[in-house]
Amino acid sequence: MADINCPGNQLDYGKLSTYSIKDRKSKVNIRDFSTAWEKGGSFKSFLDTLPAILAGNDLREVIAAVSRAAKNNKQVCLAMGGHVIKTGMSPILIDLMEKKVLTLLAMNGSGIIHDLETALTGQTSEDVAASLGSGSFGMAEETVHFLNQAIADAKDQEMGLGEAVGKMILQEEMPHRNLSLTASAAAMEIPLTVHVAMGTDIIHMHPDFDGAACGAASHKDFRRFAARIARLENGVYINAGSAVIMPEVFLKAVTLVRNLGHALDDFTTVNLDFIRHYRPMTNVVNRPTLGKGRGYSIVGHHEILIPLICAGVIEAL
Repeated sequence: MADINCPGNQLDYGKLSTYSIKDRKSKVNIRDFSTAWEKGGSFKSFLDTLPAILAGNDLREVIAAVSRAAKNNKQVCLAMGGHVIKTGMSPILIDLMEKKVLTLLAMNGSGIIHDLETALTGQTSEDVAASLGSGSFGMAEETVHFLNQAIADAKDQEMGLGEAVGKMILQEEMPHRNLSLTASAAAMEIPLTVHVAMGTDIIHMHPDFDGAACGAASHKDFRRFAARIARLENGVYINAGSAVIMPEVFLKAVTLVRNLGHALDDFTTVNLDFIRHYRPMTNVVNRPTLGKGRGYSIVGHHEILIPLICAGVIEAL
């Protein structure tokens, strides 16, 4: 076999086939470029300066999907990890509840810990590295006492866990209850569900913790969650900062409501987090929206992305 690299056996580059760039379809056009910011402009003007490329375009489309759902009285559901509360997002989310944009909030077990501590003391998120060595991590008396009280209330009154925590915060008149997601949801009668994985939260370490009662209350919340997902058609589902628990809960709710015959084909999902994790991408963005739906993943800090999206929605409304 002849070696094409030997002299006399080179490729004939003169026969290379080309075309005009004017005939080529390109992914980027100057029509989609950003524009320079002008001093004194409005927030809407800022959004208009973003490029209609990649995440810039996705951000605008997410804002449009949420505002469209809110205008049409469709579901806008937000699921979250506790980090959303720890980054100070509660006032923004409460405002969207008051404006009747958010129709469901859902969180993992850490969410009620940070929400309760915020309402009670105005601060949360202990230094784990500093307290783990001494064995004092997760041993705050008040946090455990009040959440165990809420779990007992949920058992006695046959409530979901989210509702029980919110009502307890209101009944105890905690000083910062106006910044509590669970209390605000309870006051506005907006469903807020809590989905607990046993052994993941600090209250599970304590002797007075009633695992059976907690599990039963969390299961009630799953059923309440699924009932809202059954109405998600033409709505929006947002997962913020939960890499495992909430994506798994959402996937199970989607298959449950479809199995029961509810239409769930045309809706929007959004994942917001620091990095792209497997389960949110698979169980929130990609699998459930196959067909007419659309899924978005926008990578970034909650304390930047959530205010941007919420402000954009308010401007659109």
